Amino acid sequence: MTQRVALATVLDRLAIDAVITGYAVAVDDGAWSDYGALFTPGGRADYQDAGGVEGPAEEIARWLGETMRLFPVRQHLIVNRRIDLEDLGGYTGDRAEVLADYLNPMCLARKADNGSDAPGRAGSPTPDFVTGGRYAFELHRAESGWLIHKVTVHEKWRRTPDA
Repeated sequence: MTQRVALATVLDRLAIDAVITGYAVAVDDGAWSDYGALFTPGGRADYQDAGGVEGPAEEIARWLGETMRLFPVRQHLIVNRRIDLEDLGGYTGDRAEVLADYLNPMCLARKADNGSDAPGRAGSPTPDFVTGGRYAFELHRAESGWLIHKVTVHEKWRRTPDA
């Protein structure tokens, strides 16, 4: 592998990592147009294993927008990222797969003493709902850079207020 190829590989890995981080930030901030911009045309998301839906990224962004209103405070942590770049005989191709673990604590919306919506219990930032699992991302290189072609959520566990 030449230095030029090695540098290109490192730059691809950094760019892919930025897309995965952008995904977490978009979901946590409710930035649904940013979420949609992370996907290829025809890109899809599958949240069925976590009790959600599967479909085109645009539809999933709308569904997430409605669903996440239940959780006005959320902090999405995506860790242990394993990036597998397509190998074209020593050169990086235009496809990548990423397996990454996630931890997602969230606070349910509650009514405050004054009747307005307030996150979590009165005066408490403690999460009500915590879930963990693994994402499987498929990314494609586009003219504008790396984009998500498909993301699948594999929930491994959850803790709910009733637990």
